[in-house]
Amino acid sequence: MTRSLLVGIFLSSLFVFMAALSFAWTPFDHTTLSIPEKLQAPNLNNWFGTDHFGRDILSMIMIGARTSIAVALVAVGIGMILGVPLGLAAAAFNGTWFDEIIMRGNDLIFAFPSLIIAILITAILGPGAVNAIVAIGIFNIPVFARITRGGALTIWEQEFILAARVAGKSVTRISCEHIFPNISSLLIVQGTIQFSLGILAEAGLSYVGLGAQPPTPSWGRMLADAQTMVSLAPHLALVPGLTIFLTVLGLNLLGDGLRDLLDPRLRIQRS
Repeated sequence: MTRSLLVGIFLSSLFVFMAALSFAWTPFDHTTLSIPEKLQAPNLNNWFGTDHFGRDILSMIMIGARTSIAVALVAVGIGMILGVPLGLAAAAFNGTWFDEIIMRGNDLIFAFPSLIIAILITAILGPGAVNAIVAIGIFNIPVFARITRGGALTIWEQEFILAARVAGKSVTRISCEHIFPNISSLLIVQGTIQFSLGILAEAGLSYVGLGAQPPTPSWGRMLADAQTMVSLAPHLALVPGLTIFLTVLGLNLLGDGLRDLLDPRLRIQRS
């Protein structure tokens, strides 16, 4: 295992553990307001301090992790479920009108920044975690379609695929039995990367008020609430900001490490 993979596993596991623990326990109730204890700096009772309503920041970070995982995980799932079959079909019918339609549709979506598309969709559908999932998931579809098509085209040129065609296997059967298993490692790595981007997108949408709505905590909204009080209580911005940074860093290191682990050629080149 590479060092980046070990660090990525540690940070990602810590993030997942924090979210899982929040289902059973948090230091305080995140909905309880305590105005006399507002804007407290980190201390032994409130490890990450309190916000402008006296709520415990650690408890909100833990529940916010749960929100981020749910949104990013479902959004990546939407991208995979719809994008991978499209990519396999485009590769199977490479050079035909069907392939052209799929690829030009991908180009159309890629012409706009992902966050702008997500903001546009959530602005039309309305704010909320479900609509944020839909917005992020829609952008993930062409990402997985393009990655799948690129990997599948390489496999279609292999000799064992020619043998499968001579044996009378249909295009659909070859795609399912031979193409998809050989590009699964590529999709796992891309899924990890898109998961980290999904967390960033969810935080961005929540920052502008289009993500998860109160009283559900969200890292992005915590940053938005803190921007007017940075000089008075810098921990309000530092804690969620560092949490987002470390989580995305861990997932990117995990994806980079998995790429080294699952791609022997790349591992040999780096060694």
